[in-house]
Amino acid sequence: MASASPLVTEGLVAFVKRACPTCTLIEKQMQAVARRVPQFRVVSQDDPRFPAAIDGVVDDRELDHSWRNAIEFTPTLIRFEAGREVERVVGWDRDAWRRLTGIAELGEGLRPLQPG
Repeated sequence: MASASPLVTEGLVAFVKRACPTCTLIEKQMQAVARRVPQFRVVSQDDPRFPAAIDGVVDDRELDHSWRNAIEFTPTLIRFEAGREVERVVGWDRDAWRRLTGIAELGEGLRPLQPG
């Protein structure tokens, strides 16, 4: 697992970019996570205004956070516990995103899998 992120010690971090078709596809799902998971951060690699409906998007155009967390593809969702990465999902995997977020209905109507 990658080293600890300074972004959160407990919770979820999604690494995304506007230029990623899968990221734009799941924008509404990220909004749902932001509403229901208090410890959720979004890190945008190319546009700090994406996704627009989420407050506090971290600007990572310099890719510092992405590099420190070994991000190779977007979207990537990582769960941190006690400052350490415990699980990650690369791309859109509905079952894995549901498990990590605890939102059983997340992604209803979307394909179960979509690579990043």
